[in-house]
Parts: sequence; C-alpha cells; structure tokens
Amino acid sequence: MTETKVSAAKMAVQAEGLHKRFVTSEGEVHAVNDVSFTVEAGDFVALHGPSGCGKSTLLLMTGALLSPDGGRLEIAGEDPYQLKAEGRAAFRAAHVGFVFQQFHLIPYLDVLDNVLIGELAGERGSFDQRARELLEKFNIGHRLHHVPSKLSIGEQQRVALARALLRSPELLLADEPTGNLDPENSAIILQHLADYADDGGAVIMVTHDDRARAAAKSSLHLDAGQLIMASGEKGADQA
Repeated sequence: MTETKVSAAKMAVQAEGLHKRFVTSEGEVHAVNDVSFTVEAGDFVALHGPSGCGKSTLLLMTGALLSPDGGRLEIAGEDPYQLKAEGRAAFRAAHVGFVFQQFHLIPYLDVLDNVLIGELAGERGSFDQRARELLEKFNIGHRLHHVPSKLSIGEQQRVALARALLRSPELLLADEPTGNLDPENSAIILQHLADYADDGGAVIMVTHDDRARAAAKSSLHLDAGQLIMASGEKGADQA
C-alpha cells in the first residue's frame, strides 16, 4: 500500500492573541483570552484543562470554524479569517481535518461513501484509491460497504479519522477522539494520530484523558480561557 506523506509548511499554525467572548444572561464571558501558540509540522499537541475552560472554543477558532473577536490566526502561512465564508470553507477542506468524539457519520451511507462524503458531488474518483488505502491501513478495508450501525464504536471512529485524513491536511484537529472508546480502541486511534504527525502533519487534540495526553509530544494547558502552561517535551508537565 502506498503511504501519502503530508506536504506542510514547517509552521502549520500560528496563533497570536486569540480572544473570544460570549454574552450570557450573567454577563460577558471571555471563553478564550489572549491565547498565543505555535504548532509546527510534525507536532502532536494535547490541549487540556478543566471543563468549561475554553478548549473547544479554541479548537473551533483554530480550525477556521469560529471567528475570533481579536487576535490573528495563520494556517500554513495564510489567515483564513481574511477570506469570505465560501473561501474559508474551501480553505478548511484543503488544509484542515476534523475528528470528533461523536463521529458524525451519515447513517444511510456505507463506510466508503462516508469517507468520501466531501467529494461525492465532485472529483470522487481522484480520492477513491486514497480512501481505500486509509481504510486498509486502519484495518477496516473489509467493511467498505457496511453502514455505520453495523460497525463497532472503534470502527466508527476509524472511519471518521479516515474521512478527516482523506486530503492529507496540514492540520488535524481532534476533539476528545477517545472519549467514547475503550482502552484498546483508544490506543489504536492515538497511534494513528501519532503516525500522522510523524508523517509531517500537525495534530492538536483536545482531551481529558491522561493516557491520550501522555501519547502527545507536547501539551497546552488552558484554564479560564487563558494558556497557563505549555510543555515542549512529552510528559514534561505531568511530573
């Protein structure tokens, strides 16, 4: 099977002074408050912190899905928030992959079509072989024509991961990707994420799981919307 290496600029993500606030019935909440960080090609970063600290908000901003109220974000040298909505959607499709805890598979489509969902109205043929190779690599190549309800939870997450990696994005964002998985399947997903970083991708993973955090090469610790600790060595902030 042919492996596809990620073609990525060395600086995959650069965030400077990101800020996001929400107005609630109790007043203004600064969900993300002046957060700056860089993630390079080949990095596997765990983003962690207590519930409600702003992790998911920061991940959505980093993925060009939620416009910041302040600061600047660059992915592969370009600021997606300078683009109009249609251009930003095309930018995400080309440069960013997403893996979610709930998988978000289409229940009436089979495994292969779920991986190719973004290409079904376009150039499916050019990605068909890549999809099949990913599914073989993830040990679900024999499940191509099964619908999600016929898969185990671990298999569903691997389908979701294959979908996210279809275009070999520079940046892969994972929001609690092991949250619904048993230890065995968690280890499988974490190894695939680590392999993708080793192939030159940049991976940012939101997690509450200490085992998932330990699998990353470095970490960002968020609390009350602020980055309070970052480590560049695996496990350095867990002592």
